[in-house]
Amino acid sequence: MKREEATLLGFEIVAYAGDARSKLLEALKAAEEKDFPRAERLVEEANTCIIEAHKAQTNLLTQEAAGDDIAYSVTMMHGQDHLMTTLLLKDLMHHFIELYKRG
Repeated sequence: MKREEATLLGFEIVAYAGDARSKLLEALKAAEEKDFPRAERLVEEANTCIIEAHKAQTNLLTQEAAGDDIAYSVTMMHGQDHLMTTLLLKDLMHHFIELYKRG
């Protein structure tokens, strides 16, 4: 895989993970305002974005597993980092929403 391709996949991961992160933070605000249906809808929308980011990531992993030499791209590495932190936020969001429901 050429560097340009890895960079484009990195941008794709960043875009989807960034959208998911924004939706998750919006869900937190909705939960804070006791709008739980909206919070849960936003978490589901974020999950859809995460699935798309995973598809791009899987493309990279599949090519590497097939023996393709993946060129290093800072953008791709940034995308991986962005996706990982968004996944952590998603895992925590369920707990945050539940805490707001109890309060």
